[in-house]
Amino acid sequence: MTAAQAAYNIEQLMTDLASHKGGRARFVEKRHMALLDKPVQASGEMVYSPPDRLEKRTLLPKVETMVLDKDMLSMERDKRKLSISLASRPEALAFVDSIRSTLSGNRKSLEKNYTLDLQGESSQWVLTLVPSEPAIAALLQRITVSGGERQVRHIEYLQVDGDRSEISIEPIETP
Repeated sequence: MTAAQAAYNIEQLMTDLASHKGGRARFVEKRHMALLDKPVQASGEMVYSPPDRLEKRTLLPKVETMVLDKDMLSMERDKRKLSISLASRPEALAFVDSIRSTLSGNRKSLEKNYTLDLQGESSQWVLTLVPSEPAIAALLQRITVSGGERQVRHIEYLQVDGDRSEISIEPIETP
């Protein structure tokens, strides 16, 4: 291990992530649920605009749009629209902020609700978020975020009941 690898820590990861200017990515999400024989798969595109706007457009198996803008979550599916203020749902906001705060490199926000553990180096890292807030810990066992350099490439949510979701992310190069 080189000195540079040994020195890679959460602060450096957060600095690297904060320097990323956002952009578009393709995603594939697999939800593993105890009630089903095989995972449910969805795919589409995500657009991240730092520091607090994240849009997820599911194209398959069914078109659905979810937009997180500050503390407002808006969803549209089958021409039905729903908007929720996450300020009234602190556990939901903390869950959503786990991803948004990781993408924006906001360590202080992450540490409000999670214990952080980083493994690896700048080219290949794994950040594990373990809920420290009881309301979140009642639902979520951990979130594992992995990537390389300044890019998040994979997110896994493991719920307390054993269900889990995996999201693979592939950036789309913009000309």
